[in-house]
Amino acid sequence: MQVIEKIQENVQKLPEPFQAEVLDFVEYLLAKSEREALHQEAINWSDFSLAAAMAGMEDEETSTYTLKDLKVVFS
Repeated sequence: MQVIEKIQENVQKLPEPFQAEVLDFVEYLLAKSEREALHQEAINWSDFSLAAAMAGMEDEETSTYTLKDLKVVFS
C-alpha cells in the first residue's frame, strides 16, 4: 500500500475535527514547501548572477600589490 492510500485510509477513520487538523497541517506543509522552493530559486539565481558577472575574469591580468602601495597601514 502506498503512502497516499495509507493517509487516506487513516484520515477517513478520524472524527471530522481531527480531519480538519490534518487538513490544516497539510496546508502548512504545502506553504512551507513553496517557501523553500522560492528560497532555493533565489539562491540559484544569485549563484547564476555571480557566475555570469565573474565570467572571463580568470583570464584577466591582475596587478600585484605590495605593502608599499598602501596609503594607510593599520596595525
